[in-house]
Amino acid sequence: MNIRDLEYLVAVAELQHFGRAAERCHVSQPTLSTQIRKLEDYLGVSLFERAGRKVMVSTAGEQIVERARALIRDYEELQSVARRLKDPAAGQYRLGVFPTLAPYLLPRVVPAIHAELPRLKLILLEEKTEVLLARLRRGQIDMALLALPVAGDDLHAMALFDEPFCLAVSDRHPLADRASVGAADLEQASLLLLDEGHCLRDQALEFCKNNAVEESREFRATSLETLIQMVATDLGITLVPEMAAREAPRHLRFIPFRDPKPHRTIGLVWRRRASQHAFFEQIGALMRRFRDAA
Repeated sequence: MNIRDLEYLVAVAELQHFGRAAERCHVSQPTLSTQIRKLEDYLGVSLFERAGRKVMVSTAGEQIVERARALIRDYEELQSVARRLKDPAAGQYRLGVFPTLAPYLLPRVVPAIHAELPRLKLILLEEKTEVLLARLRRGQIDMALLALPVAGDDLHAMALFDEPFCLAVSDRHPLADRASVGAADLEQASLLLLDEGHCLRDQALEFCKNNAVEESREFRATSLETLIQMVATDLGITLVPEMAAREAPRHLRFIPFRDPKPHRTIGLVWRRRASQHAFFEQIGALMRRFRDAA
């Protein structure tokens, strides 16, 4: 039994047809059928129920197929690790990004990184910060773009850039015609915020705590886009990261803050024990350069 036999097994299970499975695996149908029978003999169980041209996975076969899929994934991961150790720029890496950053930063930096490192493959995952940290610690992703600081001696963080916040108001709001605002302009105001679990919510709450500003209790959004649209209908005001404020939707104004500007620090985070430390620093440097050049 070898990994190729397991690939034949999974192909037949998924396609339920020996001919199409043989085409997928780029072998003749007799070759594939012979290897499946040898695999059944080796394991001592019937993996498929055959009725003419129709093929169904047997009850015992279902468990074997699931384990075969897992072994194939492990084998592919082993190959990927070996390639990365030999040539980090030719490897496959899983990059996590939180939702209020991903749609604004990734279109700027990912195409430029691919142009710089054409053999590099980035698999992108968009999730809330606490999910990304858990997956990073479990080894399910390799790097994560997060708002700093992050807690834990097991992680290494490379600061990339500071992103200022601006104030989002409707064009009917009393502050709409201001060229800039300060924290004092928002005293006793209430901010619309994202729901629990979003790091942007935590950053906005920190601003509220330091500047006598309160959270609005009437509404919480599950996405930044929803939050912006609610502000546009004059249901409140909010803080918006600079990259999300490039173009104001109709009936909305983005107003910059005067110094000291509220901001968040974006960094690239990876496991401290990772063997690709130098390469991850290279990726971080490219992200910083291409973000600043955009």
